[in-house]
Amino acid sequence: MSVLVAALVQQAWAGNREAMVAATGRAIRQAAGQGAQLVVCQELHTSAYFCQQELVGRHDLAEPIPGPSSDHFGALAKELAIVLVISLFERRAPGLSHNTAVVLERDGSIAGIYRKMHIPDDPGFYEKFYFTPGDLGFEPIATSVGRLGVLVCWDQWFPEAARLMALAGADLLLYPTAIGWSPNDSPAEQARQREAWITVQRGHAIANGLPVLVANRCGHELDPETSSAVATAPGSAGLQFWGSSFAAGPQGELLTQASVAEEAVLLVDLDLDRSEAVRRWWPFLRDRRIDAYGELLKRWRT
Repeated sequence: MSVLVAALVQQAWAGNREAMVAATGRAIRQAAGQGAQLVVCQELHTSAYFCQQELVGRHDLAEPIPGPSSDHFGALAKELAIVLVISLFERRAPGLSHNTAVVLERDGSIAGIYRKMHIPDDPGFYEKFYFTPGDLGFEPIATSVGRLGVLVCWDQWFPEAARLMALAGADLLLYPTAIGWSPNDSPAEQARQREAWITVQRGHAIANGLPVLVANRCGHELDPETSSAVATAPGSAGLQFWGSSFAAGPQGELLTQASVAEEAVLLVDLDLDRSEAVRRWWPFLRDRRIDAYGELLKRWRT
């Protein structure tokens, strides 16, 4: 397959799980109806972004794999004959959960999963309270549309993750994402954060000669249980997700991009043969000094 038609689904929280699942289904159907062969959903798309507070009861949102989400969306992938990337809160065992992307094949089967490796712990993003770091490494998932280097959100800041996926033979890099601003940040700081986020991922495309697909949330989300009792807690002002889902080519060129605020279903034609051509022009993989990189395995060089 040389040209792959891919789609990115950017959504705002619909208020409850049933409404969100229905809205996501409509967006996936729209993408497939326009010719998409691969559809990528945003991070944790069946729930609100619940990590703004540390509340034990929210572990009830976790579900097994296979389970309700993989069964529902697997049936949809089979009906539409598409490869579909979904994201969920995986319950692996009591007290052991992950932030997991599931890749569903055209026949509805699970082609593979990726468990988020880098877990943030910042005001409004208290993910370490909920998610155990992934233990599957950086392994592309083989599908009928290519080998997908699936990573998740915070992973997108780490060039090592993108490089290891590329070295393992990924045909493209995918980032289901939930990232935004604190409403208390200044407009200038908000602009710097968003531009840095776009720039670093375009850099992964360039450094590895691969297309990059990024699906992010949009809209303002208050913490689902914000009340007078937690109104002064970090993150209680909510998060303004900055949307801006995009696709970049293997030279970092922007192929399509959504707005900051509006929901969108973005389609893009990816010429996978271009990765071969770009890597011949810019042979970064050839010229890597793997004999001199041992210090990268240290936390810090003293």
